[in-house]
Amino acid sequence: MTKDRFAHVRAWVFDLDNTLYSPAVRLFDQIEARMNAYVSRVTGLAKEDAAHLRRDYWARYGTTLAGLMTHHEVDPEDYLIDVHDISFDALAPDPHLAELIATLPGRRIVYTNGSAPYAAQVLKARGLDAAFDAIYGVEHADYTPKPRAEAFDRIFALDGLDPTEAAMFEDDPRNLAAPHALGMRTVHVAPEATPAPHIQHHTDDLAGFLRRLR
Repeated sequence: MTKDRFAHVRAWVFDLDNTLYSPAVRLFDQIEARMNAYVSRVTGLAKEDAAHLRRDYWARYGTTLAGLMTHHEVDPEDYLIDVHDISFDALAPDPHLAELIATLPGRRIVYTNGSAPYAAQVLKARGLDAAFDAIYGVEHADYTPKPRAEAFDRIFALDGLDPTEAAMFEDDPRNLAAPHALGMRTVHVAPEATPAPHIQHHTDDLAGFLRRLR
């Protein structure tokens, strides 16, 4: 049944963080710490208050960066380079997942609210870099982040994909609303399901889910 529902898909769009690696790795903890420090430097807030503001900006704007650009005129390139300066040692290659993705029929892309250079480093550490045809970061959407519909419109227009023949794999439930509205097949990749009309499938095992599509 699951396989039949993806028979029409010719473009496979994957989020990066906590989607193409397990959230148990806690790689994003390093990024959050650097974001907190960046917000503190820009605003002069104490560490705890900076962390609160970071979370508020993420909730309101989709990314901390979008909030900082709106309210503090932050240079997005400087921010992205700074917060993604982390260790990737916690990531391990996953040749089985790489093979499953590489054999999906059609085009395979990564689309992240992080930067494309950061995504490339994650994919290399996971041994997934050869499985994808393209990587798009927030910079390719002119720093407009998911979940905003115009961000998806820009990326999909840039790639030339037809959303009605595409699927989106994403750990953040709110980032699946716009893809669903565009006619994409939506898959929530997370330890726990979040039932919503725009979420058609859920899995806590991406490799296992992709195996069922073969």
